[in-house]
Amino acid sequence: MAATCRSSDSWTCTAVYDLTGNKGLAHTAAWAIGKPSAIVGLIALALVVRWLAHRAIDRVVRRASGGLPSRLTPAAAADHTRGSNRRVQRAKSLGSLMKSLASAVTFGIVSMMVLSEIGVNIAPILASAGVLGLAIGFGAQTLVKDYLAGMFMIFEDQYGVGDAVNLGDVSGTVEAVGLRVTRLRDVDGTVWYVRNGEILRVGNQSQNWARTVLDVAVGYTEDLSRVRRILAAVAHELWEDPEYSALIIEEPEVWGVQSLSPESIVVRVTLKTAPMEQWNVAREMRERIKARFDAEGIAAPLPQRVVWHRDAGAMPAAGDESNGSHSGE
Repeated sequence: MAATCRSSDSWTCTAVYDLTGNKGLAHTAAWAIGKPSAIVGLIALALVVRWLAHRAIDRVVRRASGGLPSRLTPAAAADHTRGSNRRVQRAKSLGSLMKSLASAVTFGIVSMMVLSEIGVNIAPILASAGVLGLAIGFGAQTLVKDYLAGMFMIFEDQYGVGDAVNLGDVSGTVEAVGLRVTRLRDVDGTVWYVRNGEILRVGNQSQNWARTVLDVAVGYTEDLSRVRRILAAVAHELWEDPEYSALIIEEPEVWGVQSLSPESIVVRVTLKTAPMEQWNVAREMRERIKARFDAEGIAAPLPQRVVWHRDAGAMPAAGDESNGSHSGE
């Protein structure tokens, strides 16, 4: 019996040979019954393992969707809802990726086991797969780099669909985030496709909150204390406006003199806003400042230049300005 049914044969060969004593019938039964049943068992086992893995991943995704802290401040209900949607989107993207990896690993291992079951020597296949994988790894380094960068970007939630980002060379609104490329549209309507592996830095202008920063220039003859009071009053009125109260998160601040130039004094005023609303608030703020300055009689600073007047008959030597005069305007 030992010589009839090899160790690689299934238990069917041994059972049939014990019952019939026929070697040919035993080997036939092994191939007709034992091998298919073993293959079906391996496939069933792979499906069960895949189902368990996907169920575990779904559980992790549900916890991640509901357990992560909100990305946006709770000042506006709409912003809070947007942050929740972002969390769900990111968790689903990671869950889909993990499911694909689990399925590929499970069925890859089972495929090798099935080939071994039908008598195929898988040692050369494994060796060839290792060499092929090494060659692909060297030849597709850029592709692997893009995918790894995309995985980390999604995992770290650096940006998502709808965010206004600056990627260095290009900036705009994100329309799609993939594992290999990111698609965004700039203010001119141009669509840019940026490989994730080439993104060295990300400036997200719509994450958590934003800030409107306005530098208002006034002349040297203006009373700075009065200017600051007017700017604070205008910003406070905008904050209390029902149309903008949900967009401005905190009490506006007038930081004071930001810089001095030969022509003007620059006073900075800031307003903390909901994401993606800083530009809308800034436009409205500029209009209200212009109207209030006109009503209060605060004029815009005028450019100043120095004009030199020289006699036409005698040009002074270098460094000698005795024959000339100057006046400021």
